[in-house]
Amino acid sequence: MQIAYRPARADELPAAQELVVHSINDLTLRHGFGQMASVRPADFQLFSLKDDPNGLWVAEAGGEIAGFAFSWMCDSFWFLAELFVSPKHQGRGIGDALLQRTLAQAKRASADNRALITFTFNTVSQGLYIRNGLYPRLPIYFFRGKRDAILDHRRGEVLRHTGIEATDADLAQLAQLDAATLGFAREKHHRFLIGDARMRGVFLHAGGDRVGYAYIHSGGHIGPLATTRPEVMSAAFATALKLAAEAGAADISAFVPGVCAAALDVAVRHAMRITVPMVLVSAREFGDFGRYLPRNPGFM
Repeated sequence: MQIAYRPARADELPAAQELVVHSINDLTLRHGFGQMASVRPADFQLFSLKDDPNGLWVAEAGGEIAGFAFSWMCDSFWFLAELFVSPKHQGRGIGDALLQRTLAQAKRASADNRALITFTFNTVSQGLYIRNGLYPRLPIYFFRGKRDAILDHRRGEVLRHTGIEATDADLAQLAQLDAATLGFAREKHHRFLIGDARMRGVFLHAGGDRVGYAYIHSGGHIGPLATTRPEVMSAAFATALKLAAEAGAADISAFVPGVCAAALDVAVRHAMRITVPMVLVSAREFGDFGRYLPRNPGFM
């Protein structure tokens, strides 16, 4: 069956997300982790399609979507958010063909770095990325805990917090934090998060200084979270856990880089457990992940 590759359309993004979820669950089941993904609205994909359609591609076979790839750019940084092939079409070179089309976005934009987050046990895909100059850099762990257990184990310093608003001043502060932590600004992505009614964004304060920011989803997920200094990460993450618990979701979760000892300690002290191991892959090293917790593998 012939495979056709073309830019993605807005009306097929929900179907593409169904393929992504099916592919993730097929992979995690085969590796003993059980089903872990569920279909969610394609809001970020649609936002990114409107921002730059060059990063979203589908592979089509027999009138159905056989594969989907999605990448985004911020400043000169390129990130592969999703690359999945339907299990029944794997082994036909579709993943590589889709990757080359998304990498063309990086080339057109003269990206100075390229990165992604994938499952540690997804060895086939990691081989594909290595062949394209993208190398494993550091582990990232998906932690999850029960709200009641987190409340029972709550201890340590928490920080004062104030709400993030879509003002020039707040966006400029966020851009400064991201540039210092990641090496690039993400104003458009902050606008996306601020515009999501399910998301609560806060600045974190120590004394009279703003020392970071955090976003907490009403469903209990924390991230992204960034701090100005490694030594405030413990209190910053503890504050985010407190806010997530107060929101009432039964489960609370976060992605914690393996180099962020402060957040790892806080997660374990609050009875959170590692559920899935992941890995950050990039063309070259970047960022200070002792001061940054990603939102998820697609948003980073």
